Amino acid sequence: MKKSLIALSLGGLTIGITEFVMMGLLPDIASDLKITIPVAGYLISAYALGVVIGAPLLVIIARNYPPKKILLILAAMLTFFNALSIIAPNYEFLFASRFLSGLPHGAFFGVGAVVASSLADKGKEAQAISIMFSGLTIANLAGVPIGTYIGHHYTWRYTFIIIAIVGFLTFVSLYFWMPNLKAGAKETIKSQLQFFKQTEAWLIISITAFGCGGLFCWISYIAPLLTDVSKFSAEDVPYILILAGLGMVFGNFIGGKLADRFSPAKTIILLLFIMALDLLLVYFFSSSQYVTLALVFSTGCISFAIVAPIQMLMIQTAVGAEMIASAAIQAAFNVGNALGAFLGGLPLVLGFSYASPNLIGVGMSLVGVLIAFVFLQRKRSVLKLQAV
Repeated sequence: MKKSLIALSLGGLTIGITEFVMMGLLPDIASDLKITIPVAGYLISAYALGVVIGAPLLVIIARNYPPKKILLILAAMLTFFNALSIIAPNYEFLFASRFLSGLPHGAFFGVGAVVASSLADKGKEAQAISIMFSGLTIANLAGVPIGTYIGHHYTWRYTFIIIAIVGFLTFVSLYFWMPNLKAGAKETIKSQLQFFKQTEAWLIISITAFGCGGLFCWISYIAPLLTDVSKFSAEDVPYILILAGLGMVFGNFIGGKLADRFSPAKTIILLLFIMALDLLLVYFFSSSQYVTLALVFSTGCISFAIVAPIQMLMIQTAVGAEMIASAAIQAAFNVGNALGAFLGGLPLVLGFSYASPNLIGVGMSLVGVLIAFVFLQRKRSVLKLQAV
């Protein structure tokens, strides 16, 4: 494995811990800052807002800089803004630091995905992207549980010290291991944004938001699903989530291999269809603990298998605007997060069981399949016209 890809994966590890550890730390932060848990929950929204705003904005600002310089700046931002959370004296300060921490998230993955694909051996571009995202999966497997444990048993501020240290290691590894790639051709903001006038751009964004929204219907309500439907104890939930993280690790690499062997679009259609079937099984069989454990692993696996193919599809489609288009995918993932949590919660409001959000997830995954089919048909039509 190339050291440059390891450096990118360390960035993914930093981002993964800081994004997902907040869910487990909310009670501790609420108690320490003398706020309610729902108010503390806005810290998650602050981070997501930072991702959506920062992803396109930072890439546009840095569009003409060499990739290594961009990544170093983003790694420095990750380190510094997360370090601010360590010394947060009150809720307002922490809210601002969480928003700032989210700014480099999408830009790092957007630029990193383009860099990873350019550093890869021919025919292994999607696998290289999956190596970068492996840091995100390892965060869910180990980083988040460890960070949550430290936050519960000591203080949540120690968790952010760890995040800042991993962020600093990312900066150092990028400095020493990332080659000095040349900056792309000088691009104006207008030329970069031209890509978003194409229907294909919005089709890929929609595939991401709706298709991956199915995952968030599941994971947003997984804790009450496990305790109320599967009848696990609350103490078992963190260990079961490690099983989901293990599935994400495997799925991430499987998705990269499938996208390189076949094509990103075909891989996406296959994986979203399998996700729909998987979520249907979750709905019907979550009352069985043994089946639930298997489904936690498989759902985690399928959900992350789709990440590298979607990123690769956008890079291949957005010729000349790869970085901003790749960063836009990260914003779309966060839109899918919000959509999945909101739409998945609607049946709960109506009094249905905690298994019911998965039916919404089935529908969202199938919508993603439909949009991906439309994209594939448009691509085939264009190729036929070019052949003529």
